[in-house]
Order: sequence, then C-alpha cells, then structure tokens
Amino acid sequence: MKRKILLIATGGTIASRYTKEGLSPGIPGEELLSYVPEYREFCEVDIVTPFYLDSTNLFWKHWLLLAEVIRDYYDRYDGFVICHGTDTMAYTAAALSYLVQNSRKPVIVTGSQRPIDLPVTDARSNLLDSLRFASHERAHDVSIVFGGQVIAGTRAKKERTKSYNAFSSINYPPIAMIQDKRIIFYIDDADKVTGAVQFSDSLEPRVFLYKLIPGSSGSLLETLIHDYEAVIIESFGVGGIPHYEDDSFRKAILNWRNAGKRVVMATQVTHEGSDMSVYEVGQAMKEICRLPESYDMTLEAVIAKTMWILGKTKDPDEFDRLFYTCINHDILFSPS
Repeated sequence: MKRKILLIATGGTIASRYTKEGLSPGIPGEELLSYVPEYREFCEVDIVTPFYLDSTNLFWKHWLLLAEVIRDYYDRYDGFVICHGTDTMAYTAAALSYLVQNSRKPVIVTGSQRPIDLPVTDARSNLLDSLRFASHERAHDVSIVFGGQVIAGTRAKKERTKSYNAFSSINYPPIAMIQDKRIIFYIDDADKVTGAVQFSDSLEPRVFLYKLIPGSSGSLLETLIHDYEAVIIESFGVGGIPHYEDDSFRKAILNWRNAGKRVVMATQVTHEGSDMSVYEVGQAMKEICRLPESYDMTLEAVIAKTMWILGKTKDPDEFDRLFYTCINHDILFSPS
C-alpha cells in the first residue's frame, strides 16, 4: 500500500520565480509536484499551504503554525514534507524537533538552492528524495533532506550559500544517505520511538543572541535585561568570558541571574563544541554564574531549545535539566 504524505508548501527558493525585484515565491504546491511525477510510484500526496514566504521572513510564529498543521493532520498521514527556504531552514527544523517530539512519523524539511522550474536545479532531486524518505517505514522524527543527505533536525547547519551540498550535519553523523532511489541508514533507531507523539504549542520569543568580538562590553547585556528572558552568548573557541578592566560581563551576567533570567554560553566555532572547563576564563565564570553551555549542540538548536524550554518553565533548575536532555539527537554530552 502506498504511503500517504502531506506536502506542506511554505515558499522558499524551491517555489520561486524570477521577478524584476529578484526571486520571490510563486510556484504553487501542485506545480511543484508536477516536476517529480515519479513520486506516484510509492506514495500519495495531498497539499496544504499555511503561508508562502521567503524563509528570511519566517520566525517563531510560523514554527508554531507548522507544528499546529502537523498536529491537526497527524492521524491522517504517514509522513510530512515541508518545502521551505534554505536560509532559515535549520532554525525551523530545530524548532520543530522540540515542538513535535517522539514522532513515529517522519517530518521532513527540504528546499533547494535553485527554483524547481529551471533546467538545471537541485530542487527536483531534493523534493523526490524527501517524499521517498518520508514514505520509508523506518523514517521518524524531524529531519532535513538535502543534497542526498538525511540530517537530524537539530544537527543541520547551512554552510554554503550557493552549492547544492548546502547543509552539513554538525558534530553528529547523517541519519541516512539517499542514492539511486536507495535509502542507506547510518542511524536506524526507529524502535526507540515508543509511546505517543508529543506536541508543544508555546515558545518564548524573547531570546537574544550576543556574538562576542574582541573588546565587547558587558554593558550591552545590561541594556537587554528588561526586554529579553534569555541571552545566548556566542563566545570564542571552547568558550570563555572576557574580564577586561571593568569586569562588566561578570556583573551583567550576575544581574541577569538575579533577575531570574537565563544566560547560556555557546561558541562561534561550528565544529567540536564548547567546553568552558578548559580555560580559566571559562571555568571560573561558569562556576560563579552557573552558566549552562551548548557543548556539541548547534547554535540553531540552542536558540530553538531555549525558546521551547522557556515556553514551558522559568525555573532555573528545570531549565538546566531540560537543556541537557537529549532530544532528537541534539546533544551527546551530558554533564555529571
């Protein structure tokens, strides 16, 4: 029996046409499918279009809407494929990993670097691969399918702006590869998904990302404290906080903590993760300020997970517990 797949069309480059102002989404979902008629060999597809946007214009409200669409149609379909722009795809995949957990049914996010109606494009192979993977009985949870790779939704990062192999799986192997109509699993843990799917319907959007540069002042953090519930500090190397002459960072971080708000440490380095215990500039600050850190998580996952946790609780101990709980392969390291 053919699997029933819901195609959720949201716009992006895959569905874009050239205009005088540049590429803009304009190809409807039905036309997208017309370019990959081979899908009829293995699945049946219905289409919904909750919005049609360049992914640059997507944010947390759209993540919640996508999760709501999946929840509303969950019992009627065997899998879901979201056509999405590449620029914020990793954020959407990470957010959906927290909003739709423990799903025995696959939720696939895909797109392309070039529109599907061009003679030379990666769109047709990405869309067909996504439908094929979403139809596989072992596929589950949230993944990105792109360039022949299946990447856990919490592990994807866009590392190339134009090449067809735009996305990489960071600090974790790809879930599978798709070659010549064959799906080759590297990680097959479908049997570990037991119990009911879990949906969340809230996110805390007041999360700020502060990227350090040499000479940054902690005083900027003081100006943000009234408008945000959490700040993620993107530090250097394995992670550390500068203590210039004024020690402004330590003061500001302690003020955030005393106000009952979260400060999370991450790293600007894509691969291998953080470890604040290595250097004095990290270890001392972590102990003084009780800072959770990203370890091997991607920055996109850290941001989405922070929003998801704060949508559930403001308790600092519960925040730390959930932050270090592995969800959809998002973290390997767990502090003792």
